[in-house]
Amino acid sequence: MFEYLNRIRKILDTVEKYEKDAIRQSVEMITEAILKKHSIFAFGASHAGILTQELFYRAGGLININPIFARDLMLDTEPITHTSRLERLLGYGTILAKKTPFTEGDVLILHSVSGRNPVTIELAMEARKKGVSTISITNLAYSRSVSSRHESGKNLYEISDVVIDNHGDIGDATCEIEGVPQKIGPTSTVIGAAIVNTIVVEVVRNLVHQGVNPPPIFYSANLDGGDEQNKKLFEQYKESIHYRYDL
Repeated sequence: MFEYLNRIRKILDTVEKYEKDAIRQSVEMITEAILKKHSIFAFGASHAGILTQELFYRAGGLININPIFARDLMLDTEPITHTSRLERLLGYGTILAKKTPFTEGDVLILHSVSGRNPVTIELAMEARKKGVSTISITNLAYSRSVSSRHESGKNLYEISDVVIDNHGDIGDATCEIEGVPQKIGPTSTVIGAAIVNTIVVEVVRNLVHQGVNPPPIFYSANLDGGDEQNKKLFEQYKESIHYRYDL
């Protein structure tokens, strides 16, 4: 019993042990971008996009995280298989990049477990052409076991500035039940959320150490004074915020 929780604990320990340097690099990269009033973007397709939602408009999260939402890649799309077809479609990631206001010095956080589908690969490629630094959260064992679906032949980890391995199982699910050939219980969302929130906490710690106080974090709208504080911070960082926020 509780095999899933035990497995999650083990993976988190592995991430802490082996991904410290990559996480530190990510923290420094985002800290520098915020200090220079650059923008931070986040993207993932289908379930990988849950991390983008975790980062965006979140009490205790960074106010200047800009989500890249592609309507056809979100989980309320019907039929749901449409999302799989779209993330494999050559050129779609390039189109997304063209409508995203990337500028040199920005940072793009990408999440793709297999790292093989064109939409995320193309978004990374186009962003880097514009001088945007890329941080990719992926599963290296998984990604190295599959071929790229992009014409370049490269998977996401091969074109990223910083790569953070989520250390999950190949195929993502982790628990085995006798008589069931498919593993059960995917880990990428839980582990990915722990990784990105670790980065956020350490970025804020860096900013405060460098004299940025209050730091650009959302206050809970359900706490007294939260709306007013968020409005002040939005006004202060509006040059690096590209989503609509009604003041």
